[in-house]
Amino acid sequence: MKRKKFIQKIITGATVMTSLSAFNKFSNELKEQEQVMPVLFIGHGSPMNGIEDNEFSRRWTQMAKEIPTPAAVLVVSAHWFTKGTRITAMDFPETIHDFGGFPQALFEVQYTAPGNPVLAGETASIVHSAKVELDHDWGLDHGAWTVVRHMYPEANIPVLQLSIDYTKGPQYHYDLAKELYALRKKGVLIIGSGNMVHNLRMVAWDKMDQTGYGYDWALKMNDSFKQLISDGDHKPLIHYEGFGREGQLAIPTPEHYLPLLYTLGLKTKKDEVAFFNDKAVAGSLTMTSVKIG
Repeated sequence: MKRKKFIQKIITGATVMTSLSAFNKFSNELKEQEQVMPVLFIGHGSPMNGIEDNEFSRRWTQMAKEIPTPAAVLVVSAHWFTKGTRITAMDFPETIHDFGGFPQALFEVQYTAPGNPVLAGETASIVHSAKVELDHDWGLDHGAWTVVRHMYPEANIPVLQLSIDYTKGPQYHYDLAKELYALRKKGVLIIGSGNMVHNLRMVAWDKMDQTGYGYDWALKMNDSFKQLISDGDHKPLIHYEGFGREGQLAIPTPEHYLPLLYTLGLKTKKDEVAFFNDKAVAGSLTMTSVKIG
């Protein structure tokens, strides 16, 4: 009897919910807030990181242990540039070996994580700035699987990819990312996978094994990016053409940089920022990665 009165008081009390449905709605919303996932930008670097046990891949493994286990993973990879925006919507995405000249062991990797067609459809429906097409032909390229297989080696968490529309400018991608925020509340881990500084034409191949080696302009731009991210000053990062000659060297083409904007677009004022794998490689690449939230 006392319990019944207590429940009635909760339901009818002036200072709480006025109906059971409102109470349920409140509970669901609270649960969603508690499950807000962080967002990652990961400098993925060489495809060999997908099979090597090195400081970068070990940090990816450790990161998965530090954050909540996601309901699914959505990757915005530098290696899926399309006309229009697409999202993988198959039950089992194939492992794409979109590279050449590497050891056979790399080509033999199969990362068998499932997809999630329902989540793909939901994601498409929450984006209003663009028509997101459901894709059944792509899969997981090396911007996705080389990283995620270290984070979730059992391949038991659904992994999807969202493409980057090459016909649109950086502001468009930053704004589109904001529309994906609801996924964070549903426990989806969103990863932007690229590299802040990425100039393959200027790689110092003789310095590949010298960890931390970076040209002066690469280190300077990497520091500038980090400072702006820490300050929450995203405007210069969106309009990166304003960085001048050093910016052009760091971002000669946009595909590896734009995934960063997807990560930044998902940041809220409450989110804290942390950096990891903050090192240069071969002069003209940086592996610097960001955790938001």
